[in-house]
Amino acid sequence: MSTGEAKWPALRRGLVAILRGLQPAEAVEVGRAVFEAGIEAIEVPLNSPDPFTSIESIVAALPAAALIGAGTVLTVQQVDDLAGAGGRLLVSPNIDVDVMVRAGELNLVTMPGVFTPTEALLALRLGACGLKFFPAIALGPNGIAAIRAVLPPDTVTGAVGGVSEKDFEAYGKIGVRTFGLGSSLYKPGMTVDAVRERAITAVAAWDRVFGQE
Repeated sequence: MSTGEAKWPALRRGLVAILRGLQPAEAVEVGRAVFEAGIEAIEVPLNSPDPFTSIESIVAALPAAALIGAGTVLTVQQVDDLAGAGGRLLVSPNIDVDVMVRAGELNLVTMPGVFTPTEALLALRLGACGLKFFPAIALGPNGIAAIRAVLPPDTVTGAVGGVSEKDFEAYGKIGVRTFGLGSSLYKPGMTVDAVRERAITAVAAWDRVFGQE
């Protein structure tokens, strides 16, 4: 029942910057700071102010290799709006059949949120490019490892929710190499320089654990 041909791209690092609360006026500067620090994937959650304007601006400002998109995508209309803004990455907190089908039709890179084996296997059957184990802080490395045991070995698994660079090593031991960084990287009101420094710190931590790819 796969819904699309998109695959999780070969990013240099398994890091996604989650810029929840990003203002459109700061989108380009913050996006550039994160990208130039070495994080190629950027997610603007849709509960941010005017998120599609921010997404469109970041897409226009960064190289085509950057993976830019939206989080908290809950409806088919939001899928269409994301594609209309030029975004390629769709992240959600849940697994929704209609959203996944439409995302597949538009060839978007998808990472739906899952918490159980049932949700994880359904997401893969619907063509998910990767799985967002959310909230990872509740499952922990041991919980995710238990679920990963029943998934195809090449499944891209990301830990999101309460995760920072301090957790990379623990999750790396169970095969998780992709992380969504939210409040540990960006909070509304932070300066661009502060975001840049946090991004540099996260990139350095990822490289120490996994090596630069």
